[in-house]
Amino acid sequence: MPSTLEIRLSSLAAAHEVLTTAQLLDAGISDQSITRLVEKGTLVRVRRGIYEHADCPVSEHHDLIQVTKSASRAVIVLISALKFHNIGTQQAYEVWIQLPAQTRVPKIDWPPIRVIRTRVKALQTAGVTLHQLGGTEVAITTPARTVADCFKHRNKLGIDVCVEALRETLAEKKATIGEISEMGRLLRVGKIIKPYLEAMI
Repeated sequence: MPSTLEIRLSSLAAAHEVLTTAQLLDAGISDQSITRLVEKGTLVRVRRGIYEHADCPVSEHHDLIQVTKSASRAVIVLISALKFHNIGTQQAYEVWIQLPAQTRVPKIDWPPIRVIRTRVKALQTAGVTLHQLGGTEVAITTPARTVADCFKHRNKLGIDVCVEALRETLAEKKATIGEISEMGRLLRVGKIIKPYLEAMI
């Protein structure tokens, strides 16, 4: 029969796919209890300060949740954002995140991360939407912002990826020409995107 501690942990894990030490402590699970639960195998230590319940299923967005738990200022961008929005055919073998220029990069063994830096404060919020995933608030760029980001970082991704993302976003009505143009201006790639947009109208 599960102990009161295990019942409390199960209840917490049902609402939060990935748990932090702070969340466990707030739920009345002490440091000593955390250690015992890990030793018993009920709780899995992913890395310092990050845990998962051994029996709770994980969602398709588990990697995004894990990274956000370790990097609260991270915004999911580029290939990872395309994958989240089901745009294009690119596979996200790394979690692509944007961080402010001076923010420390978290030490994460898994999943692998790819960091894009920005000194523009507005880019932490412009074209960024918060999504509730597995009980965690995850910041992800919108389809329009993601397309503009792809063109901004076209040297990293290749122009074919950018064009595919633009074509699918428009075809599946995930963003309008106006929204993409606005994000393009913000990211200073409006003139680069314009001929591709015109060719698809």
